[in-house]
Amino acid sequence: MTRSMNDKLVTLAGRLLVAAILIFVMLPTVVVFISSFSSTAVLFFPPKGWSLRWFERAVNYDDFRHGFYSGLIVTAWASSLAVIIGATLAIAIERYSFPCKRVLEGILLSPLFIPHFTIGLGLLMLVSQLGLGRGYPLVIFCHIVLVLPFVLRSVYVSLKNLEQRIEMAAASLGASPLRVVWTITVPLILPGLFGGWMFAAILSFNEFTASLFITTQATQTLPVAMYNYVREFADPTLAALSVIYIAVTAAMLIIANKFLGLGKILNVEARHQS
Repeated sequence: MTRSMNDKLVTLAGRLLVAAILIFVMLPTVVVFISSFSSTAVLFFPPKGWSLRWFERAVNYDDFRHGFYSGLIVTAWASSLAVIIGATLAIAIERYSFPCKRVLEGILLSPLFIPHFTIGLGLLMLVSQLGLGRGYPLVIFCHIVLVLPFVLRSVYVSLKNLEQRIEMAAASLGASPLRVVWTITVPLILPGLFGGWMFAAILSFNEFTASLFITTQATQTLPVAMYNYVREFADPTLAALSVIYIAVTAAMLIIANKFLGLGKILNVEARHQS
């Protein structure tokens, strides 16, 4: 009886701790959400009045709109190219042996522990020395470098859970290595490819630290536009834009989970069942 009571107390304490952590993490979001409806021209909490005008300004502000469209361009190219490059390299590293394989893998995963501002500053210095412009190709290249590790890890998980005997059976029937990859491996790791693309798109669209160094007024993404705005204004417009950000992201995740199943994409269900 005593042991049962202790187990219940431990379970209750664990739930309370988790609830406290969630409240602590969500508290800034709640403050931003409430502040976005303020009627005053200065960011103030709690609001003295209520208004929706800051949402209208967030949607109609020219720099935000341009940053949004620029971010979509960069995100679409960076995430798509990162999936193609990352999937190719992941299959090569996971399935084949060649010299300096681990060195290559370490280089590809290095953006996980190298500060992003270091990568952005390094690229800025490089293009300045070479006399190259800071156009979309530079921003897209930088974002590919930053999101590639996440694509690699997502594809690695899919390859680890792939029954390799299927590939061996296709090869034994005369299929070339390239045909095995295109007809067997790629279709079976599509959930991992989509998961990698989704993570790459989210990270690319929200990337700020490196983008601050390499973007210009013509190529600035939305996070950079938000940073430039907050240096000049202190009104609740950014709070309203943050609420829109959160709502759109949550809606996308809900839709993706509803129709595609994020558990399957991320291997959560398979790992839980095992």
